[in-house]
Amino acid sequence: MVGICPLSNPIREYAWGSRSAIAELLGQPVPSPGPQAEIWMGAHPSDPSRARCGDRWIPLPELLREDPTGILGEAAAARFDGELPFLFKVLAVGQPLSIQAHPNREQARAGFDRESAQGIALDARERNYRDPHPKPELICALSPFSALCGFRPIPEIAGAFRAFRVETFASEIEALECAAGPAALERLIAAVLSADGDRLALAIEQVAKGAELRSEDPVARWITALAALYPGDVGVLAPLFLNLVALAPGEAMSLAAGELHSYLEGVGIEIMGNSDNVLRGGLTAKHVDVPELCRVLRFEPREAEILLPREISPNERIFETPADEFELAVLTVAEGEPWRSARSRGVEILLTIEGEVTITDQGAGESFALERGASVLIPNSVECYELAGRGVVYRAGMPRG
Repeated sequence: MVGICPLSNPIREYAWGSRSAIAELLGQPVPSPGPQAEIWMGAHPSDPSRARCGDRWIPLPELLREDPTGILGEAAAARFDGELPFLFKVLAVGQPLSIQAHPNREQARAGFDRESAQGIALDARERNYRDPHPKPELICALSPFSALCGFRPIPEIAGAFRAFRVETFASEIEALECAAGPAALERLIAAVLSADGDRLALAIEQVAKGAELRSEDPVARWITALAALYPGDVGVLAPLFLNLVALAPGEAMSLAAGELHSYLEGVGIEIMGNSDNVLRGGLTAKHVDVPELCRVLRFEPREAEILLPREISPNERIFETPADEFELAVLTVAEGEPWRSARSRGVEILLTIEGEVTITDQGAGESFALERGASVLIPNSVECYELAGRGVVYRAGMPRG
């Protein structure tokens, strides 16, 4: 039976990453040799963590195959086909990510099966669906964090296009003002995201000039920044139709399937369904498929809801979301006040972001020191564990109901 396992996690080096945030968390030299964007903690087949079991380092997918019930618990192993249902990340956003959305469960399965039947390789650039799973997300800020998320109210969208003097899409804006419904919003967004050539160049020129006249407006500042980072990219127009969201450290935001978004800057903890399905619309050199993106989008204006965790005890707080695949908690451990886990729980991954704590398997009596940046896998078969010392620990697990 597997006990608590220290983890070794891959670092994803995307161009938009930071050269300081992840290196500082892990106690590595700063600046890092290149941009470090994400730490992945999980069992996604494209880049899984490795778990130390005794004197062996075992990729998590292999460990799950050896003992799915012991790791996940009987019910979760059956429900999720023996796979870890969540992917836990540290996200270090040095410059804006692509404008993107993720499919729901039915869309992911249908898209994956369709592209597989077409013979598109899983690692092909033009592949949209790399697995058959949905990708609900939660992002929790560790530093001030900026994002674009969800469509603004329709009157605000129309007003923003007029205020920034973007006349290129005048007919779509007039239709939106007349109808003010999902079909008219879809028509506008499809027209914007698929614009190219002279029409796109003119729209970007217009919005850039409009931003110069409104320099104190946060929307204008991001338009100017995006135009400098991604010249000629349709994503420069995104702040006109997406909510600009600012998260303070400790605040979070939940993203449902079909919600258009982009992370702009900051460091955060991210938890999501165990999927790498991303449909992009701009601010990227990667594959963009506007028709497929529009098929999964929900064309419903929605104010971005900022989440605060619910207090379970003085040292345990939980972010609640509708997701079936995951739950995120924050554990604050103080000297002389150890925290003890519940006995009824599923598989968990812990990450220390401040201080140093000791984790002890109450059944086996085995202990590990968790310094800043260290993580462990706690299988379902571990009945109870305790954290002692002083630190802040983020816990990824499955909803307990």
